[in-house]
Amino acid sequence: MDKHPIFANIEIGVGTWPWGDKLFWGYGRNYKDSDLKAAFHESLSSNIIFFDTDEVYSQGHAERLLGKFQTQSEQPTIIGTKFMPYPWRLTKHSLFRALKGSLSRLGRTCVDLYQVHKPIPPIPLEVWLDAIIDCTQSGMVNSIGVSDFDLKQLESTLVHLSKRFQRLTSDQVEFNLLNKKVEKNGILSLCSQEGIVVIAHSPLAKGILTGKYSPENPPGGIRGREFSLRYLENIRPLLTSLKKMGASHDGKSAAQVALNWIICKGVIPIPGVKNAQQAHQNSGATGWRLT
Repeated sequence: MDKHPIFANIEIGVGTWPWGDKLFWGYGRNYKDSDLKAAFHESLSSNIIFFDTDEVYSQGHAERLLGKFQTQSEQPTIIGTKFMPYPWRLTKHSLFRALKGSLSRLGRTCVDLYQVHKPIPPIPLEVWLDAIIDCTQSGMVNSIGVSDFDLKQLESTLVHLSKRFQRLTSDQVEFNLLNKKVEKNGILSLCSQEGIVVIAHSPLAKGILTGKYSPENPPGGIRGREFSLRYLENIRPLLTSLKKMGASHDGKSAAQVALNWIICKGVIPIPGVKNAQQAHQNSGATGWRLT
């Protein structure tokens, strides 16, 4: 089965989790809105037009920034955002209200891809699927996606959508050289079989696969607590290998090799960007292939 047309020529996208995030990524200290605007336009100039965001990223600030930047550009973009099924959201009208909020912040009447986050009890998954189907029929959503669904939830989604003659466009999962679970748990295989686009969030393992961190230079803040010095020491051989591979491919960086590995799997990575230099670096992961 062919991929949905909106992803026909997409190799890589942009993740906007860092846009406005102070706690994890240091927004306001290491980078600001002008840096993000430059990253946006650098991405477009490199023909990277898919941007993934979320209503919960910085309490909607990432959506507002993305909406603001795109209104200042004449180049078309493909935008995906998400609905978070918090346990206090009890009816499908919660999804309608959340979508309208996202559309308002994005400055759009229709979003290209609307994704349902992994469902949280007590509301059944089918409630949210029915709601998002209604939104496609009303013209507010172009295509349907899910995010961080396990295999059972993914299978249930396909069954329910088929009953209403709808198709699942994408499944967003964590996938990188340090986390390859979807290759082993059946998700990647099922998506390939059904023509579902797999979108890889955290493709650089929150920056660890860029090669700039080590036991001597660990990441700060929350990331520093997540990745221990012992862990950084254990993955040193991998980072060394990535740098060697990059050197044999016209001087590509470790990050570009790590992203290209994902692309070679038929998956779309969405690395975060905080400035134009990072956006330019990410574009260097396309247009070539690892053996």
